[in-house]
Amino acid sequence: MTTNYETMYILRPDLGDEQAEQAIAKYQNLLRDQGAEDIQIQNRGKRRLAYEIKKHRDGIYIQLNYTAPATAIAPFERAMRLSEEVIRYLTVKQDIAEEKPPKEEKEKPTKVAATV
Repeated sequence: MTTNYETMYILRPDLGDEQAEQAIAKYQNLLRDQGAEDIQIQNRGKRRLAYEIKKHRDGIYIQLNYTAPATAIAPFERAMRLSEEVIRYLTVKQDIAEEKPPKEEKEKPTKVAATV
């Protein structure tokens, strides 16, 4: 069974554009190897962090939206945890509600005043 996930991770700010692209491709390939599908990558660019993380004040934000089996998340996060280039990551399971057709309103019987 596959589930929709969103992973946001922050790369070190001192990585060049080419190194950042290599890191993105590395994690994308890792997800594909684990059985992920529909991988959407959004490079949010370099932004200021709210607080210092590992002596960095800035970071390159990357967002991944994908569909994967639950067993794919642990190896993916382990690779990020062991990597020197990722300073923070977060994976969230997304609940996407199926669109249900609106319920038809039942017509309420109108009360008719009885005349006697």
